[in-house]
Amino acid sequence: MVEIATQAAAAQPRTPLSRKRVLDTAVALADEGGVEALSMRKIAQPLGVVPMALYKHVANKNELLDGMIDVLVGEIDPPATDTDWKTAIRRRILSARRMLLRHPWASAVIEARMKARATPTPAMLEYLDSMIGIFRAGGFSVDLVHHAMHVMGSRLLGFSQELFEDSAGGEPDPDALPPEEMAARYPHIAELAMAVAHDPESVVGSGCDDQFEFEFALDLTLDGLERLRTAS
Repeated sequence: MVEIATQAAAAQPRTPLSRKRVLDTAVALADEGGVEALSMRKIAQPLGVVPMALYKHVANKNELLDGMIDVLVGEIDPPATDTDWKTAIRRRILSARRMLLRHPWASAVIEARMKARATPTPAMLEYLDSMIGIFRAGGFSVDLVHHAMHVMGSRLLGFSQELFEDSAGGEPDPDALPPEEMAARYPHIAELAMAVAHDPESVVGSGCDDQFEFEFALDLTLDGLERLRTAS
């Protein structure tokens, strides 16, 4: 009977290995044991393949992590179209926070990879572009959106760190689109990038006035606290 069962199992068609299956498995394993414990061998085992088979879909550990980030960003709710800008932004950020609570390891990986890469991953670019689009549709000027994105920082993704540190020396992306195609695909990011002033010494990103962004966020916070104080 055991031999018959084994033969029957062997006769079953195996689900083809795909990038999605590799990334989904990696995310599940990171949820169980943390991202530090990930290895190609551990990912290959539940997929029933040899570790070398994975390299057809992810070239290395960094590409694996970038793909995992894209999987997680895909879990964030799409932008609401039936409400005002503030509600739409708030809902989406809270959805991002729920995603991070499901995947406690994710914030550190997102922060590290955003700093290491010359450009964010495709899913991250689409997410940021859509968030800028919500601000613009809500009546924000390009300049005010620029400052708002710094104030929000990684809160856009549900945690609190600066996402806009200079990544000019980050890893080049061999699959990066030409500038004109980037502008066509992510028009809101392109508009913002073309509009900001340039400060190459800034620690929050090339094109940003570090001191101004610090004071802008500080004043905004103090103004908000004053508003709450007078309302109480």
